[in-house]
Amino acid sequence: MSYSLKDSEMKRFLLGYVLPRIGQYIMVLFVGVTVTFIIPRLSPSDPVQGQIDRMMTAGAQYDQKMVEDFRASLSVLYGLEGSGFQQYLNFWGRMLRGDLGRSLSSFPTPVIDLIRNSMPWTLGLLLTATIISWIVGNLLGAFASYYPKNKVFGSFDVLSQAIRPVPYYILALLLVMLFAYVWPIFPIRGAYPMGMRPNWSWRFVFTVLYHSVLPAFSLILGGIGGWFIGMKSLTSNITSEDYVVYAETAGLKDRKILFGYIMRNAMLPQITGLALSLGMVFNGALILEVIFTYPGLGLLAYQAILATDYTLILGISIFSIIGIATASLILDLIYPLFDPRVRHQ
Repeated sequence: MSYSLKDSEMKRFLLGYVLPRIGQYIMVLFVGVTVTFIIPRLSPSDPVQGQIDRMMTAGAQYDQKMVEDFRASLSVLYGLEGSGFQQYLNFWGRMLRGDLGRSLSSFPTPVIDLIRNSMPWTLGLLLTATIISWIVGNLLGAFASYYPKNKVFGSFDVLSQAIRPVPYYILALLLVMLFAYVWPIFPIRGAYPMGMRPNWSWRFVFTVLYHSVLPAFSLILGGIGGWFIGMKSLTSNITSEDYVVYAETAGLKDRKILFGYIMRNAMLPQITGLALSLGMVFNGALILEVIFTYPGLGLLAYQAILATDYTLILGISIFSIIGIATASLILDLIYPLFDPRVRHQ
């Protein structure tokens, strides 16, 4: 009887919770990719004609037949041949095969290769900075709320209120001026020196970490402020709850109360925020990567926009949609592990 009850609960959970989330995920991807397909085609500019005009302006001489052949080749490259519905079907067919076309600014390199080469740098920098800022900010916020008279945590509160409104790229510029010009401790450009070939040696790994200090620290500083304020606000309401007061009256250790009663109940909104932040990592920190010439998706997107690289911009947008939607799906699927109430609704 107990086994059948568990089986029925699991079936209800899968049918009533898991499958609808997967359906929403598929729908979000479908709508997001469709919108990404439509919006560039609403632009009054013609990428094919624009490419031809640039080549003509550069002094290239072509007869009419060569221009028409070139136009036809570019239309195939951009996926603009045939009617709108045919373009849409071809677009999905190519995307499901992992073919996002070829970059015009780095022709004939496939777009997927450029994204594959840039993504590890963005993920390594932004994932690490996001997770560190999330952990440190939540811990400091909880301690500042539970120990309101502590001067050290009070100073963190003041600093967080001051740093939180400052955009991360302003912090990056301040750090560059301080630690690359006033005190030239860290490098200002790139993920590693020019001429150095990437490899898995300890020397190269250390060099990459050394070059990532300033961009990572600018993200961590701004991130800590936001997570600190959020956690302090959440835990301030929980510290006055009856079960916390009872636990203190019962003589439980402060560490047990803080981690087992207060932070555990305040973490759900912060976990949601973390999942969404991790999904946004796929956008790349465009301004930051441009400031430090860091070879991630943000810098790649900036270069694609300057070069009017239609296919590369489209490919980066699709990866951003997939990353955010996937992060939201993973959050929905693991949320019942953190909140048992979801499993019983």
